[in-house]
Amino acid sequence: SGVLSFGQAMFFAAGAYGAAVLTQQWNLPFLVALPLAGLVGALIATCVGAVALRRSEGVYFAILTLAFAELLHLLIVNTAFLGRNDGLSGLARPVLAVGDWRLDLGAGDNFYYFIVVACALLIALIRWVLATPFGRALQAVKQDPERAEFLGIPVRLHRLVIFVFAGFTTALAGALVAPWAQIVSPELAHWSNSTNPILFTLLGGSAYFWGPVMGAVLLSAVFYATRTLVGISDLVTGLLLLGVVLALPGGVLGLASRWLRPRPSTAAAKEAKA
Repeated sequence: SGVLSFGQAMFFAAGAYGAAVLTQQWNLPFLVALPLAGLVGALIATCVGAVALRRSEGVYFAILTLAFAELLHLLIVNTAFLGRNDGLSGLARPVLAVGDWRLDLGAGDNFYYFIVVACALLIALIRWVLATPFGRALQAVKQDPERAEFLGIPVRLHRLVIFVFAGFTTALAGALVAPWAQIVSPELAHWSNSTNPILFTLLGGSAYFWGPVMGAVLLSAVFYATRTLVGISDLVTGLLLLGVVLALPGGVLGLASRWLRPRPSTAAAKEAKA
């Protein structure tokens, strides 16, 4: 919708801690705790968005979301039942049970494939939302919010709704990671974790639906290739992103699109020039 959130780490941490508390302390089944953890992220996004979107956008909105993320980080550090600085450890990988059907996610690669399926469903959900009239209205808001408001689109409401939806999906991702890592810590809410989605999007291409996915794959490959280069990994990553921003403003997919775009023939080009 044209606004940049720099606080997605707070929703990710909220989902992770929500899943940990609901499953380990409240003993809820994981399939029940998963959507509830997403609703925790949506609730926080509603509160933050109602304040941050009231009179702010652009850089001011990004700074406000960053400030709220740091507040959540401090809240986790100072809350006893969330483990304070130590977080919550020893999380068991769940067993899914529906009637007589059972699936132990702690056995073999079951949890890995469960995450793959869950992420595929989330991507399909996001894709569907963007294809609805609401999603097309968001594109209009992103391109020109004043004209969209003039056409009768409630800009602030649309931005709030998609911000809440982003908080919900991000919290679901955090809820998936908690039992996978078997530990949640306050570092999940640190501001540095909010930069990853932005870096992925810039590298892959912000104008493309699959841009963040491409950026995540490429940066993960860079992180893996430079994992043994102490002190060099961050330098390589920073130089790569600097080169993309300066030389490839459309990201990797933008470059690929320009290369694959059919070029007009020489005669047609001369005729067009004439």
